[in-house]
Parts: sequence; structure tokens; C-alpha cells
Amino acid sequence: MTAHTDTLARIYARSLFDLCDQAGGRDKILEVADELEQICELIRSDTFFREYLESPVIDTARRAIGVRAIFADRITDLVVRFLLVLNTNGRLNRIESIHAAFDELVQEAWGRVEVDVWTAIPLASEQKQVLSARLHEILSKEPVLHAWTDETLIGGIKIRIGDQLIDGSVAAQLKQLANNLHTNGNRIISEMPDSFMMISKSEERFQ
Repeated sequence: MTAHTDTLARIYARSLFDLCDQAGGRDKILEVADELEQICELIRSDTFFREYLESPVIDTARRAIGVRAIFADRITDLVVRFLLVLNTNGRLNRIESIHAAFDELVQEAWGRVEVDVWTAIPLASEQKQVLSARLHEILSKEPVLHAWTDETLIGGIKIRIGDQLIDGSVAAQLKQLANNLHTNGNRIISEMPDSFMMISKSEERFQ
């Protein structure tokens, strides 16, 4: 999910983007974008790792040793050196916003767009490909798909494109139904009895 960006994040992102461009052009930029995503995913999923990067108690020199040990041979030397610069400047806690700003530069350069997708069960690789192709047709941009699992959706799909949320989940439909019945229940039932009964039967599957 895209984090908030600000002037500082964009300055660091632009510096890294330019270094990548000099080091290998588009291929290097996309490689680094993927590595930043992996680092941010680790931060989001591991509370202890986040605290290790952000804690003011840990000495900068000691943390630099740890960063090298954790990421040696796992990510490019360019990204390791970038992390060490952030560590020296006390900016490792800004890595997610820097990643978001870096992605904005990538999107601006090649017409890519960040898309977050939530489904009740994990999407298979074939489903991701079909969804990406469909989004490409609709948006006329290359979607960068981030797939998430949310069991509360029950079924269907929820998509966020930038700041726009498109909710097509069964849970959202049931919530809308409940809201409609709460505010206009008698009128809906009297005017559309067949539709109401059909929806009621559909709900039985979830009881």
C-alpha cells in the first residue's frame, strides 16, 4: 500500500532514481524499485525489524553493521549503500515514504500506476496476469499490482488505484444492503419484493 510522501522523501527518492539511471537505466531502476518493495514488505510484516531500524536507542554504527549483515548478497550494493546513508542521517524511519516517492518517479517516467488489490483468498498467478491485463486496458498504463488477502471480504474484490477505492466485494454489497434497509427498508421491501427475496436467499449461504 502506498505510503504518504513529502518533500524530504522526494529528495531522497530523486537522488536514488538518478543514481540508478546512471548505473543501468530502466533495468536498474526497476530492480531497485522491486528491492525497495521487498524491504518495505519486511518492515510491514515484522514489527521487530521495524523497531530495529527506527529505534533511537540503537547506536548508528552498530545498526550499520546489522544492515550490512542482513542485506548482504540479498539486494544490490547500491541499495545497501543507500540504506547506510539513511542510517547515518537518521532517516531509516522514512524508507516507506521514500519508496512511495520513488514509485511515483517510476510511474511518471514510464506510465506505471500502483494498484492495491484485496481478495478473500490469495490470487493465483494466472488471475494476477488476467487482472493486470484488464487494468492495463482500462487505465492505459502498466499496473504495478500489490495483492493482499482480507478474509473479511467474504468474496469479490476490492481495488485501490491511487486515492480511488473501488469496492466490489460481497461484504461491501451486504453492508450497502444493510444500510439501505436501515434507512429505506419498508419502501424497498414494498416496491421490490422479488428483488428483496432474491437477496435474502443469497444471504442464507453465509449463515
